[in-house]
Amino acid sequence: MMMHHPRLDEVVRRDPRYAYEAYEFVFAALAHTQKLLGRTPLPDAPPEQEYHVSGPQLLEGIRDLALREFGLMARTVFHLWGIDRTGDFGEIVFNLVEAKLMSKTDQDTRADFQDVYDLDQVLVRDYRIDFKEKDEG
Repeated sequence: MMMHHPRLDEVVRRDPRYAYEAYEFVFAALAHTQKLLGRTPLPDAPPEQEYHVSGPQLLEGIRDLALREFGLMARTVFHLWGIDRTGDFGEIVFNLVEAKLMSKTDQDTRADFQDVYDLDQVLVRDYRIDFKEKDEG
């Protein structure tokens, strides 16, 4: 996970619905999503380079990272962090935007995160274990 960030403490104090770890996870999920989409920011990249990720794209990255990191426990972890629906991730993102810890475009809204998928469905009922053997070489 990330190093402790004092400004993040203030965000959690202002909106205690979500655990500190939920905010850290959203940062990690953003980086994961950018990597999946080939939009990883590079220090010497031209300013016109597109790194933006939409709400639905971020939610897909969140789902993917949660399943990779937590497996079948992902739904339980999210619940412990105060996350019970995709809209909660929108609240977290916009709390970070308001704290100037994350940015958005004029087109981004909280509604982008509302009811995109059912957490129980994608993290529990649709959960599959991949039994393909990994190459050990």
